[in-house]
Amino acid sequence: MKIIGFAGWSGAGKTTLLTALIPELAGRGLKVSTLKHAHHRFEIDHPGKDSHSHRMAGASEVLVSSANRYALVRELRGEAERTLPELLALLSPVDLVLVEGFKREKHPKIEVFRSANRKPLLYPDDSMIRAVATDLPLPDCALPQAGLNDIAAIADHAMAAAMPVAAIFPR
Repeated sequence: MKIIGFAGWSGAGKTTLLTALIPELAGRGLKVSTLKHAHHRFEIDHPGKDSHSHRMAGASEVLVSSANRYALVRELRGEAERTLPELLALLSPVDLVLVEGFKREKHPKIEVFRSANRKPLLYPDDSMIRAVATDLPLPDCALPQAGLNDIAAIADHAMAAAMPVAAIFPR
């Protein structure tokens, strides 16, 4: 299983890019999963649903299953946030895991840069950034670049830069 990250400031278009990139990679015959970091509290079940009631009653884990999918919600209840290697170990094996966020972790990444954000580029301070997906050319950047809408080129960069999880996070 290989991993490639997509890092950038909020509003750069990481989610939009991944939404376009997933079908491109799947069309190339790859089985793809994603792992997204959230900086805020999030809910995947909602008040009034049985799973939410179970969790609010104190269940440590709630597994919801149907003929189409299942979801496991694990409450940390004061435990430390899981690390990227711990989270990757929870995934079923696939060809490629696209990681959104976790920009400070030490895995290969593609920076997603949008000039309108008026935020600094990440690549000068992160040696793990292997390419930049950008809305304008960066003449001083020696890394490979692709336009934010050039999904095929970004897919090429992602596949070239991806590394086996075991090589990055040995057990």
